[in-house]
Amino acid sequence: MILKLKRTPGIYVVGFMGAGKSTVGRYLAHRLGWSFFDSDVEIEQAQKTAIAAIFEERGEAEFRRIESEIIRQHVAWIERGRPAVLALGGGAFAQPANRQLLENNGITVWLDCPFELVQRRVALASHRPLARDPQVFAALYESRRVDYCLADVHVSIESDDPEVTVGAILNHPTFK
Repeated sequence: MILKLKRTPGIYVVGFMGAGKSTVGRYLAHRLGWSFFDSDVEIEQAQKTAIAAIFEERGEAEFRRIESEIIRQHVAWIERGRPAVLALGGGAFAQPANRQLLENNGITVWLDCPFELVQRRVALASHRPLARDPQVFAALYESRRVDYCLADVHVSIESDDPEVTVGAILNHPTFK
């Protein structure tokens, strides 16, 4: 395992909503024998409400503040030697402070999912507040790619099979 992961054993899965971060992250953690956490699930548990409700009642800025705090907590646990894979919400990596924190505390993995596949996956879910307007959704997808490309590892999603994606991650030169 590379020195960066020996020092801070964290892998942070980033990408747009519907890219498969939670599913792939869970499979990756299982394969490594590490813990798995999903920042969106952690937020909902800590706040005892749905993310959509936080957006509607408190706004996106407050949601991002809560999200950053959850990420900081997990990084602190990882720094103490608890290896983990953390799947981040779609906008978390677009926040410069989050990117800087993650950059210094493990490896970031971008699941680069084609827009058409993301659209199909997200169309099945009604709980995504930023996906309600198709034009805004498409613009958001394009704008966030600029941030996602800053991740340490870039993996193109070519299959709905999470094992294929986990294999691509672990076969990336970064993990050799």
